[in-house]
Amino acid sequence: MGKYLFIAACCLIFIGAAFWLFRTPGKPPVKQPEGESPSLEEPKTSIPPEKVIDYGKLRENKDKAMTALMNERKASYGLEESIDMIVKSDESIKIGEQTVPMKKILDEVRLKEGEILETNLGKQADQERPRDYGICVVQAGQNIWDIHFKLLKDYYEHKGIELSPLADEPDRLGHSSGFGKILKFSEHMVHIYNLKEHKFETDLDLIYPLSKVVIYHMGHIFALLDRIDYKDVHRIEFDGETLWLPAEP
Repeated sequence: MGKYLFIAACCLIFIGAAFWLFRTPGKPPVKQPEGESPSLEEPKTSIPPEKVIDYGKLRENKDKAMTALMNERKASYGLEESIDMIVKSDESIKIGEQTVPMKKILDEVRLKEGEILETNLGKQADQERPRDYGICVVQAGQNIWDIHFKLLKDYYEHKGIELSPLADEPDRLGHSSGFGKILKFSEHMVHIYNLKEHKFETDLDLIYPLSKVVIYHMGHIFALLDRIDYKDVHRIEFDGETLWLPAEP
Protein backbone atom coordinates (compact mmCIF):
# COMPACT_ATOMS: atom_id res chain seq x y z
CA MET A 1 0.00 0.00 0.00
CA GLY A 2 2.79 2.40 0.90
CA LYS A 3 4.37 1.65 -2.45
CA TYR A 4 1.25 2.83 -4.32
CA LEU A 5 1.01 6.00 -2.25
CA PHE A 6 4.62 6.83 -3.04
CA ILE A 7 4.01 6.32 -6.79
CA ALA A 8 0.85 8.53 -6.67
CA ALA A 9 2.75 11.28 -4.86
CA CYS A 10 5.52 11.19 -7.47
CA CYS A 11 2.95 11.47 -10.27
CA LEU A 12 1.37 14.51 -8.72
CA ILE A 13 4.77 16.17 -8.32
CA PHE A 14 5.65 15.41 -11.95
CA ILE A 15 2.35 16.78 -13.29
CA GLY A 16 2.72 19.95 -11.23
CA ALA A 17 6.30 20.50 -12.44
CA ALA A 18 5.24 19.95 -16.06
CA PHE A 19 2.39 22.45 -15.75
CA TRP A 20 4.72 25.07 -14.30
CA LEU A 21 7.39 24.56 -17.01
CA PHE A 22 5.10 24.55 -20.03
CA ARG A 23 2.49 27.16 -19.10
CA THR A 24 2.32 30.38 -21.25
CA PRO A 25 3.72 33.16 -19.11
CA GLY A 26 1.75 36.40 -18.89
CA LYS A 27 3.51 39.58 -19.99
CA PRO A 28 4.71 41.60 -17.01
CA PRO A 29 3.74 45.31 -16.99
CA VAL A 30 6.30 47.52 -18.68
CA LYS A 31 7.69 50.16 -16.43
CA GLN A 32 7.86 53.58 -18.06
CA PRO A 33 11.49 54.74 -18.20
CA GLU A 34 12.13 58.01 -16.43
CA GLY A 35 11.94 61.10 -18.61
CA GLU A 36 9.80 59.46 -21.32
CA SER A 37 6.15 60.25 -22.07
CA PRO A 38 3.59 57.54 -21.51
CA SER A 39 2.49 55.61 -24.57
CA LEU A 40 -1.08 56.90 -24.26
CA GLU A 41 -1.46 60.46 -25.53
CA GLU A 42 -2.02 62.88 -22.67
CA PRO A 43 -4.90 65.35 -22.98
CA LYS A 44 -3.62 68.64 -24.37
CA THR A 45 -4.32 71.94 -22.67
CA SER A 46 -6.93 73.77 -24.68
CA ILE A 47 -5.55 76.94 -26.29
CA PRO A 48 -8.02 79.83 -26.48
CA PRO A 49 -8.74 80.93 -30.05
CA GLU A 50 -7.01 84.05 -31.31
CA LYS A 51 -9.14 87.12 -30.68
CA VAL A 52 -9.75 88.27 -34.24
CA ILE A 53 -12.31 90.91 -35.21
CA ASP A 54 -13.30 90.01 -38.76
CA TYR A 55 -14.51 93.02 -40.77
CA GLY A 56 -15.97 90.82 -43.50
CA LYS A 57 -18.18 88.91 -41.07
CA LEU A 58 -19.31 92.16 -39.46
CA ARG A 59 -20.09 93.80 -42.77
CA GLU A 60 -22.12 90.82 -43.99
CA ASN A 61 -23.61 90.15 -40.53
CA LYS A 62 -22.34 86.55 -40.55
CA ASP A 63 -21.38 86.46 -36.88
CA LYS A 64 -24.24 87.52 -34.60
CA ALA A 65 -22.14 87.42 -31.44
CA MET A 66 -19.39 89.58 -32.96
CA THR A 67 -21.95 92.05 -34.32
CA ALA A 68 -23.56 92.33 -30.89
CA LEU A 69 -20.15 92.88 -29.31
CA MET A 70 -19.31 95.68 -31.76
CA ASN A 71 -22.67 97.36 -31.23
CA GLU A 72 -22.12 97.22 -27.48
CA ARG A 73 -18.64 98.73 -27.76
CA LYS A 74 -19.85 101.50 -30.08
CA ALA A 75 -22.80 102.28 -27.83
CA SER A 76 -20.43 102.84 -24.90
CA TYR A 77 -19.03 105.80 -26.87
CA GLY A 78 -22.36 106.91 -28.28
CA LEU A 79 -21.40 105.95 -31.83
CA GLU A 80 -23.20 104.06 -34.56
CA GLU A 81 -22.05 104.31 -38.18
CA SER A 82 -18.91 106.44 -38.04
CA ILE A 83 -16.62 103.65 -36.79
CA ASP A 84 -16.50 100.19 -38.41
CA MET A 85 -14.95 98.39 -35.45
CA ILE A 86 -13.77 99.10 -31.93
CA VAL A 87 -11.01 96.67 -31.06
CA LYS A 88 -8.87 96.08 -28.01
CA SER A 89 -5.12 96.50 -28.06
CA ASP A 90 -4.70 92.75 -27.45
CA GLU A 91 -6.92 91.72 -30.38
CA SER A 92 -6.28 91.34 -34.12
CA ILE A 93 -8.16 92.74 -37.08
CA LYS A 94 -8.95 90.81 -40.24
CA ILE A 95 -9.77 92.81 -43.36
CA GLY A 96 -9.99 90.88 -46.60
CA GLU A 97 -7.16 88.35 -46.56
CA GLN A 98 -5.02 90.36 -44.14
CA THR A 99 -4.94 89.59 -40.41
CA VAL A 100 -2.82 91.96 -38.32
CA PRO A 101 -2.44 91.99 -34.51
CA MET A 102 -3.15 95.41 -33.03
CA LYS A 103 0.00 94.99 -30.94
CA LYS A 104 2.08 94.98 -34.12
CA ILE A 105 0.43 98.17 -35.36
CA LEU A 106 0.73 99.90 -31.98
CA ASP A 107 4.38 98.93 -31.62
CA GLU A 108 5.00 100.55 -35.01
CA VAL A 109 3.08 103.65 -33.88
CA ARG A 110 5.34 103.97 -30.87
CA LEU A 111 8.47 103.50 -32.97
CA LYS A 112 7.17 106.07 -35.45
CA GLU A 113 6.71 108.54 -32.60
CA GLY A 114 10.19 107.85 -31.26
CA GLU A 115 9.23 105.88 -28.18
CA ILE A 116 11.38 103.09 -26.76
CA LEU A 117 9.63 99.73 -26.88
CA GLU A 118 9.63 97.73 -23.69
CA THR A 119 8.23 94.24 -23.19
CA ASN A 120 6.54 93.72 -19.85
CA LEU A 121 6.85 90.17 -18.54
CA GLY A 122 4.90 88.06 -16.11
CA LYS A 123 2.08 89.34 -13.94
CA GLN A 124 2.69 92.98 -14.81
CA ALA A 125 1.88 92.31 -18.46
CA ASP A 126 -1.21 90.31 -17.53
CA GLN A 127 -2.53 93.20 -15.43
CA GLU A 128 -2.27 95.80 -18.20
CA ARG A 129 -5.72 96.89 -19.27
CA PRO A 130 -6.34 96.62 -23.03
CA ARG A 131 -7.17 99.97 -24.65
CA ASP A 132 -9.87 100.71 -27.20
CA TYR A 133 -9.06 101.64 -30.79
CA GLY A 134 -11.58 102.71 -33.39
CA ILE A 135 -11.02 101.31 -36.88
CA CYS A 136 -12.42 102.87 -40.07
CA VAL A 137 -11.89 100.78 -43.18
CA VAL A 138 -11.19 103.20 -46.02
CA GLN A 139 -13.51 102.92 -49.00
CA ALA A 140 -12.96 104.23 -52.52
CA GLY A 141 -13.26 108.02 -52.79
CA GLN A 142 -13.06 108.75 -49.05
CA ASN A 143 -10.77 111.37 -47.58
CA ILE A 144 -9.56 111.85 -44.03
CA TRP A 145 -11.60 115.03 -43.54
CA ASP A 146 -14.90 113.29 -44.37
CA ILE A 147 -14.06 110.38 -42.05
CA HIS A 148 -13.33 112.77 -39.16
CA PHE A 149 -16.47 114.83 -39.77
CA LYS A 150 -18.63 111.69 -39.80
CA LEU A 151 -17.25 110.78 -36.36
CA LEU A 152 -17.85 114.33 -35.12
CA LYS A 153 -21.48 114.27 -36.33
CA ASP A 154 -22.04 110.89 -34.70
CA TYR A 155 -20.61 112.16 -31.41
CA TYR A 156 -22.79 115.27 -31.26
CA GLU A 157 -25.95 113.51 -32.43
CA HIS A 158 -25.61 111.26 -29.39
CA LYS A 159 -25.70 114.44 -27.31
CA GLY A 160 -28.83 115.63 -29.08
CA ILE A 161 -27.00 118.18 -31.26
CA GLU A 162 -27.39 117.96 -35.02
CA LEU A 163 -24.43 119.39 -36.92
CA SER A 164 -25.06 121.13 -40.19
CA PRO A 165 -23.36 119.49 -43.21
CA LEU A 166 -21.61 122.88 -43.63
CA ALA A 167 -20.47 123.14 -39.99
CA ASP A 168 -16.86 122.45 -41.01
CA GLU A 169 -16.82 124.97 -43.88
CA PRO A 170 -14.95 128.33 -43.67
CA ASP A 171 -16.98 131.50 -43.21
CA ARG A 172 -17.49 134.15 -45.91
CA LEU A 173 -14.12 135.69 -45.08
CA GLY A 174 -12.33 132.37 -45.46
CA HIS A 175 -11.78 131.86 -41.73
CA SER A 176 -11.99 128.27 -40.51
CA SER A 177 -14.95 127.36 -38.36
CA GLY A 178 -14.46 125.91 -34.90
CA PHE A 179 -15.37 122.47 -36.20
CA GLY A 180 -12.96 122.89 -39.09
CA LYS A 181 -10.18 123.58 -36.58
CA ILE A 182 -11.12 120.48 -34.58
CA LEU A 183 -11.02 118.37 -37.74
CA LYS A 184 -7.68 119.83 -38.79
CA PHE A 185 -6.21 119.06 -35.38
CA SER A 186 -7.71 115.56 -35.48
CA GLU A 187 -5.49 114.73 -38.44
CA HIS A 188 -2.59 114.69 -35.97
CA MET A 189 -4.39 112.28 -33.66
CA VAL A 190 -4.97 109.38 -36.03
CA HIS A 191 -2.87 106.98 -38.05
CA ILE A 192 -3.44 105.63 -41.55
CA TYR A 193 -2.13 102.08 -41.86
CA ASN A 194 -1.59 100.13 -45.08
CA LEU A 195 -2.49 96.53 -44.27
CA LYS A 196 -0.97 95.06 -47.42
CA GLU A 197 2.37 96.85 -47.18
CA HIS A 198 2.47 96.93 -43.36
CA LYS A 199 3.39 100.59 -43.11
CA PHE A 200 1.92 103.97 -42.21
CA GLU A 201 0.87 106.48 -44.83
CA THR A 202 -0.21 110.10 -44.96
CA ASP A 203 -2.97 109.89 -47.58
CA LEU A 204 -5.93 107.68 -48.40
CA ASP A 205 -5.32 107.05 -52.12
CA LEU A 206 -6.31 103.46 -52.75
CA ILE A 207 -4.38 100.99 -54.87
CA TYR A 208 -6.30 97.90 -53.74
CA PRO A 209 -9.72 97.61 -52.07
CA LEU A 210 -9.77 97.15 -48.29
CA SER A 211 -6.09 97.96 -48.02
CA LYS A 212 -6.03 100.92 -45.60
CA VAL A 213 -7.52 101.73 -42.23
CA VAL A 214 -7.77 104.87 -40.12
CA ILE A 215 -6.97 104.15 -36.48
CA TYR A 216 -8.34 106.24 -33.59
CA HIS A 217 -7.16 106.01 -30.01
CA MET A 218 -10.64 106.26 -28.52
CA GLY A 219 -9.41 107.45 -25.12
CA HIS A 220 -7.49 110.37 -26.64
CA ILE A 221 -10.19 111.42 -29.10
CA PHE A 222 -12.99 111.40 -26.57
CA ALA A 223 -10.92 113.08 -23.87
CA LEU A 224 -10.57 115.98 -26.33
CA LEU A 225 -14.21 116.08 -27.47
CA ASP A 226 -15.55 115.84 -23.93
CA ARG A 227 -13.60 118.99 -22.99
CA ILE A 228 -15.18 121.08 -25.74
CA ASP A 229 -18.34 123.00 -24.90
CA TYR A 230 -20.53 123.14 -27.99
CA LYS A 231 -21.50 126.74 -27.24
CA ASP A 232 -17.82 127.78 -27.32
CA VAL A 233 -16.73 125.92 -30.46
CA HIS A 234 -16.45 129.21 -32.39
CA ARG A 235 -13.81 130.41 -29.89
CA ILE A 236 -11.40 127.52 -30.55
CA GLU A 237 -8.01 128.43 -32.04
CA PHE A 238 -5.58 126.20 -33.93
CA ASP A 239 -2.03 127.30 -34.79
CA GLY A 240 -1.12 124.31 -36.97
CA GLU A 241 0.15 122.21 -34.07
CA THR A 242 -1.81 123.04 -30.93
CA LEU A 243 -5.55 123.30 -30.45
CA TRP A 244 -6.40 126.11 -28.00
CA LEU A 245 -9.64 125.68 -26.10
CA PRO A 246 -11.47 128.58 -24.39
CA ALA A 247 -10.63 128.92 -20.72
CA GLU A 248 -13.30 127.63 -18.37
CA PRO A 249 -15.18 130.41 -16.55
